Amino acid sequence: MMFLIQIDIFISRCALPNEQDIAYFTPLSPNASSLSYPWDSVQKSYSSCVRYDANFTPEYYAGGQSANNTVPCDRWLFDPEWNTTVSEWSLVCDKAWYRGTSDAFLMMGVLLGSLIFGDISDRFGRKPTFMISILIMDVFGTLAAFAPDFWTFTACRLIVGASTSGVFLVAYVLALEMVGPSKRIIAGTVIHMFFSIGFLLIAGLAYFVHDWRHLDILVTLPGLIYLAYWWFIPESARWLISKGRNEEAKLIIQAVAEENKVILEGFVLDGLLAPSPEEEEKLKAQNDGPKPSIFELFRHPNLFKKSVIIFFLWFVCSLTYYGLSWNTANLGGNIYLNFIISGMVEIPAYLSSMLTLDRYGRKNFLCPCLILSGLCLIVSALLPLDLNTVSIVLAMMGKFFITGAYGAVYIFSAEQFPTVIRNIGIGAGSTFARVGGIFASYTSVLVEIWLPLPFLMFGVLSLTAGILSLILPETHHKKLPESIADGENFGKKSSKS
Repeated sequence: MMFLIQIDIFISRCALPNEQDIAYFTPLSPNASSLSYPWDSVQKSYSSCVRYDANFTPEYYAGGQSANNTVPCDRWLFDPEWNTTVSEWSLVCDKAWYRGTSDAFLMMGVLLGSLIFGDISDRFGRKPTFMISILIMDVFGTLAAFAPDFWTFTACRLIVGASTSGVFLVAYVLALEMVGPSKRIIAGTVIHMFFSIGFLLIAGLAYFVHDWRHLDILVTLPGLIYLAYWWFIPESARWLISKGRNEEAKLIIQAVAEENKVILEGFVLDGLLAPSPEEEEKLKAQNDGPKPSIFELFRHPNLFKKSVIIFFLWFVCSLTYYGLSWNTANLGGNIYLNFIISGMVEIPAYLSSMLTLDRYGRKNFLCPCLILSGLCLIVSALLPLDLNTVSIVLAMMGKFFITGAYGAVYIFSAEQFPTVIRNIGIGAGSTFARVGGIFASYTSVLVEIWLPLPFLMFGVLSLTAGILSLILPETHHKKLPESIADGENFGKKSSKS
C-alpha cells in the first residue's frame, strides 16, 4: 500500500530581524538563544513561535539582559539539509494545524475510497477496480510532486488516499478469495507484511533523498509496474460465481488446477459450482425476506454492547497505529533509525498473530496486545528526557503490540457479527478505523502543547480498549452466529460466567 508521504521535519528556529537576508538555519550560542527567545517550559526548549522584541545588536547581547516584551515570529529558518512541505510552506506555529489537515484529508480519502471502490469492485470485478485504482494513484501522486501550493498538494493527497483503498483493500479481498479458508490468515498476514516492507523502503529512500518532491516521484512512479498485473492476475473466481458467470470461473479454476498439476474433470467442477440445497434455501430466504441493516446492531442489547466495543477497538487500533507511525520524528534520536525500527517491529508482530490466533484464540492474543501496548506507551510518555533511549524502546514495543492487535481485530470482529450482517458490521468497523486515522492526523500537532501528550493519549486509549475487549466472547472453535437472533445470543453465557 503506497501512501503519499508528508515528512514533518520541524523548524530550527524563528528568524530574527537582523537575519532577513539569511535563507537557512544557523545555530546560536546558548547565551544568544536565551536573549533572543523566551523559554518554553512545556516544550523544554526555546520558543519557536515568539521572540523578544528587541534590537538584536552586539550591544544588546553584551548587556546580558533579555527584553521584557515578546512578539510573534513572522519568518523561520529551517535545516538546509531538508526541503519538506513544512519548510516550503512554513507550516509551523499558527499554521501547524495545516500539517494535521493534510494528513486528515489523506485519511478522509481512504474512507471515501473504501466506500467507492468497495462498491465498484462488487459491481464490476476485483481486477478492473485494482487497475483503475493503480492508475489514479500514480497520476495524482505525480501531480502532487508538482503542486504549487499547500491546498493543491492536499487535494492530490485526498485522491491518492481514496485510490489506495482501491489498491490495498481490493488486492486484500482478491488474495483471500484465491485461497481456501485454512490459508486465509496466512494470506492476509503476508499482505500486511508487504505493507511494512514498503514502510521500510520509504525510510531508506528518505535517507538519501531529502527533497519531498523528488521523494514523492520516486515513491509514486514505480506503481505503474503493477499495471502489468493485468496479464498475470486472474479475476476472482468467487466473484464470477457470485455473478452467475460460471463458465469464466471454470476456465480460471481449470488453469489453476493445471498449474498445480491436478486433473479436474468437467463434471466434478460442475458439481463443485452447483449450490447445495442449504445454500439455495439460504439465498432464497435472503432474497425473499427483508434485508437486515446496520440498525439491527443497535436494536438488541447484547449486539449493541458488542458492536460499540468492536467499533471502539477499530478506532483505537487505527488511531494508535497511524499516530505512532506519524510521530516517530518526535521521539528524539535519529529520525531515520526510529522510522526503520517502527517499520521493522511490524513484521514480527504480524508473524506472531499468524502463529498465535489459531493456536491460542483471538481474544487471548488481542487483549494482551492492547493492554501491553497501552502500558508501554504510557511509561514511554512519562519517562524523563534523559532516558530517551528507554523511551524510544518502549514506544517501539507499543508499536509492535498495536500492530499485532490491528491484525487480530480484523478476524476477531468479523467472527462476532452474524452472517446476515457481517459485511455491514465490518464496513462500519472499517469506517470507525478511518475516523481514528483522521484523528491521528492531528496528533502530531499536539506536541505543540506538550511533547509526550500524543503517546500518553495513545497509551490510555489502548489500555482502555484492552480492558473492554475482555467483555467480548471468544470466537475460536465456536460456531459463528448466522442470524440476528444468533448474534444476540452469542456470548451471553460467557459474559455472565
